[in-house]
Amino acid sequence: MKKEIIDIPGISKHLKKEGIPLSAVVRAGGFVFVSGQPPVDRRTGKIPLVNIKKQTQMVLDNIKVCLEAAGSSLDKVVKCTVYITNAAYFDEVNDVYRKYFRRNPPARVFCNVGSWPKKFDVEIDCIAIV
Repeated sequence: MKKEIIDIPGISKHLKKEGIPLSAVVRAGGFVFVSGQPPVDRRTGKIPLVNIKKQTQMVLDNIKVCLEAAGSSLDKVVKCTVYITNAAYFDEVNDVYRKYFRRNPPARVFCNVGSWPKKFDVEIDCIAIV
């Protein structure tokens, strides 16, 4: 089995620039593993101060780009983990999430976390099939 690191335009470059030791996407064994994606603007590498719905949209748009770069898609996601700084955002996150996973949504965990070193409220990772 071969492990392949997938370069994601607008994401991988910013990870390297920040010195963050992770790969945004890894493809191996018929699966695609997408690392936790914060609400990063792929053009600037910045995290804008926006509401939770916009943050969730940005995260899921980034995940979509990551999956497509690895030869997969949102329809092929089998598992997501949603990390959130405030459990009260549950309904707002779901309002956006269900637009991306309209039918046959993946298995999911919704975790409340303390904080991150940057100012944002949601991060999502996922596993998909190729």
